[in-house]
Amino acid sequence: MPLVDSHCHLHFEPLRDDIEAVLARAHECGVAHMLCVSVGLSDIGPIQEIMRHDPGIFGSVGIHPNEAGATGSLVDDLVRLSAQDRMVAIGETGLDYYRLEEPDAARQQRQFRAHIAAARRVGKPLIIHTREAAADTLHILRDEQAADIGGVLHCFTESADFARAVLDQNFYISFSGIVTFKNAHALRDVARLVPDDRLLIETDAPYLAPVPHRGQSNEPSYVTHVAQCLADIRGVSREQIADLTARNFFALFTHAASAVAVS
Repeated sequence: MPLVDSHCHLHFEPLRDDIEAVLARAHECGVAHMLCVSVGLSDIGPIQEIMRHDPGIFGSVGIHPNEAGATGSLVDDLVRLSAQDRMVAIGETGLDYYRLEEPDAARQQRQFRAHIAAARRVGKPLIIHTREAAADTLHILRDEQAADIGGVLHCFTESADFARAVLDQNFYISFSGIVTFKNAHALRDVARLVPDDRLLIETDAPYLAPVPHRGQSNEPSYVTHVAQCLADIRGVSREQIADLTARNFFALFTHAASAVAVS
């Protein structure tokens, strides 16, 4: 089965400025499907434009925790926008306390809860970003009964204990190019423990290019390096990683699976 990049931002520079070549390189490397993830509601138009280039691109609707914009109508806005064609998830959302300024934590938490409410209403999974906020992230997932809808902890960099906790909450775990970094020993240990049926891979392009492209602009074709790294870690072939992560992607993002079946 072809590779899937489960999290990228094709509508960001420099990818959008060279989108045809970016997509061509992805297809040459066997990347057939990509999820283009929003970080703000103003992203929805640009994401729709990107999706017109390739039926293998899907989109999401959400506001990154570092982005302001939550309003009293946020749940309704998310529900409305997520009904558009090939919008398959709610997010990215979550908590990011890395550069926290009070009262930003409270705003992030309200926004996060609104995304979970929207996901439950529309029956689409969540894409979760968490940074230096593991305890509060887990508390809100439990408090809002996010396990009922599930989703993915994207670009995972947290502890093994946190990984086990979110797996218990019906979430998948996605690894980015960070897992290939020389000093990512603890993260590679986590990558060994994630069950086959909960593993995803991503680029988070244009950020976090994997070795041997570290420091460059990232793109979906580089997800092959993440797949190879995980294959080496788990003692299987890259083809096996490609197969199981693609299957997992469509098991989680069922609206994407439906779109592929229809096409």
